[in-house]
Amino acid sequence: MRKSLLVEVSGVVEAPLERVREALINRDPLVKGEGRFTVEYLPGHTMTVEVTDRSIAYQGGWWYRSEWSLTGHPQGTLVVHRVYNVAERMRWAVPLANRFFIGFDKATREGFAERLAQIGGDLGCSVHLT
Repeated sequence: MRKSLLVEVSGVVEAPLERVREALINRDPLVKGEGRFTVEYLPGHTMTVEVTDRSIAYQGGWWYRSEWSLTGHPQGTLVVHRVYNVAERMRWAVPLANRFFIGFDKATREGFAERLAQIGGDLGCSVHLT
């Protein structure tokens, strides 16, 4: 699979990786367990979800792939969220289409920050963006 990075944001949750992973999974209604599976996220639209011990990936539509990765960090767990263009055709149109969605980068960062804050709240620990 060919991937082009569109947006990347990261932050630290001041808790052990295993607890952060569990909180991330528990907050996600699309995650149905371990492994790779397909879910319906809107009527008539499906998304492939891949869950490993250190990552969760979502792929849907003609271009979208989102990856959340977890690694150990001196202050707890580093969480990195990346959004990729994985279009196999009309690949050139994705950046152009995203320009029509003014604020895509900002909205992705805000959504990430909100999710990180929720996880910190669930675990009773501090979080900060890097």
